[in-house]
Amino acid sequence: MTPRSRRNYREFIPQKRLYLVIGVVFVFGALLSYRLASLQILRAAELSEQATRQHGTVRSIAAARGKIFIGEHASGTQYPIATNRAFSQVYLVPKDVTDPEAGVRALLDLVVPYGITEDTLRYRLAKPNDIYEPLLHKLSSEQLAPFTALGIPGLGWEPEEWRYYPEGAVTAHLTGFVGVAREERVGQYGLEGFFESELKGADGVVSGATDVSGRLIQTAELERKEPESGIDLVLTIDRTLQTYACRKLAERVAEVGAASGTAIIVDPASGAVLVMCASPSFDPNAYSEVSDIGVYQNPAVASAYEPGSIFKPFTMAAALNEAAITPQTTYVDEGFVIVGEHRLNNFDGNGRGEVDMVTVLEQSLNTGAVFVQQRIGPEKFRDYAEAFGFGSETGIELPNELSGNTSSLEKRGDIWAATASFGQGITVTPLQIVMAYAALANDGTLMKPYIIKEKRRGDSVISVTNPSVASEAVHPRTATVVAGMLVSVVREGYDNHGGVPGYYLAGKTGTAQLAEGGVYGQATIHSFAGFGPVDSPRFAMLIKLDQPRYGRFASSTAAPVFGDIAKFIMQYYEVPPDEAL
Repeated sequence: MTPRSRRNYREFIPQKRLYLVIGVVFVFGALLSYRLASLQILRAAELSEQATRQHGTVRSIAAARGKIFIGEHASGTQYPIATNRAFSQVYLVPKDVTDPEAGVRALLDLVVPYGITEDTLRYRLAKPNDIYEPLLHKLSSEQLAPFTALGIPGLGWEPEEWRYYPEGAVTAHLTGFVGVAREERVGQYGLEGFFESELKGADGVVSGATDVSGRLIQTAELERKEPESGIDLVLTIDRTLQTYACRKLAERVAEVGAASGTAIIVDPASGAVLVMCASPSFDPNAYSEVSDIGVYQNPAVASAYEPGSIFKPFTMAAALNEAAITPQTTYVDEGFVIVGEHRLNNFDGNGRGEVDMVTVLEQSLNTGAVFVQQRIGPEKFRDYAEAFGFGSETGIELPNELSGNTSSLEKRGDIWAATASFGQGITVTPLQIVMAYAALANDGTLMKPYIIKEKRRGDSVISVTNPSVASEAVHPRTATVVAGMLVSVVREGYDNHGGVPGYYLAGKTGTAQLAEGGVYGQATIHSFAGFGPVDSPRFAMLIKLDQPRYGRFASSTAAPVFGDIAKFIMQYYEVPPDEAL
């Protein structure tokens, strides 16, 4: 190596080391900057919370949960169906306990019946720097009395609110309930679950500072943030109608030995839900006592079924709207019809000869429904099914709503539309059915159903629900014609048990077979749907009975309940009888 090269090599080594040092410093600086940014910006809230826990003590102040109300048409009075009832809680202030062992001896016999062990009690008392340890909740005045009589230091009590449901099982599927999840009270099912974030409000907080050893600083001020109460919900439900209809439903479910039942009543003009209930129900005040938690679900929106013959009026309405038939159109009923390789029969297998479209509905002829559907074809038939709201959610303010299943109408082959024409091979929810009948009552206009009339905070109205049109299903004249045909069904057909003397009511039964293992078996679902009075409809209603053991057809099981409730509605609203009757 030459002298010059040795000199260059000696100069290169320090320069390389310098670059290395600069690089290390740069990387370290970048990491440090990232760490600072993470602490000051990305994790600021988390670190602040940790600091509060380490250098202070915090107690949450529960916000008052919003109430839920229903009204009464006759009086205009509002009644709470979900409210907050005053109880008491007992708590400990461990820092004020002068003798923990004496506290254990005084309290043990009182708390053991509530499931608190001696070890748990001793642990909660042994926190000298703690200003709050909850002990027992939801005590009545009688249950509280033994604790107040003790008069020991560090034992306190104060009022607290717990959810209470005055109407119990009558409105349980609407309200749901407030349960306990992860040691917090949370709304579950029904409106309690759907509007949890709005009903619960925002909790307040009381915080106090502690010194480095964790002791409460007596001279430091307690910081207090007041809680914000939740909103109140005012429903469209009518208390009188709800009570009467739900009692009639429960009685009928028991009489016919049905597995369950559902009743829904709506105002056709607005879409407001007036009644919604199911049997069996449950007591939301004692929700944990049920043997089958499936009862928590609201079947009006969270169950779907093949509707059977109550679907036939919509098939008829589609063909009438397309001018493919008139009420006087006739065909020859042979008791069956062949569609491709399939034979479709009437419910009794009998033929009636030449009959018109009114007779198709009166006698509930499957062959007639197929004849009508074939006059417009599967594509138009599918379009009308969608226009009446089938196959999509209604958007009502309740959880777990199903859309039903009309996907068979998308399949190739005539058989799918043919069977759907009389309500087989598709599924619908009870709410969809009653809203579709309400559309026939409302000059062919399908309204969006709603159950929230308004939201309030205290005396202030936050929002009001206005009626909303979902679709124009059929022309008003078509709706009027179908309504007239359904009046004939109630007065002259198998469904006359659903009528009310003195009034023109429209209605139709459905006795749908349940599929078992892909084959229709003996079990059935009975439904009666309709509306009235037809000249100025005040209601649309569905009565549904699942798997009744007594009564072969819906005309003898569901229809009489419809008639009883319809009669009550006419009296309740003081609707004058139709003069022509």
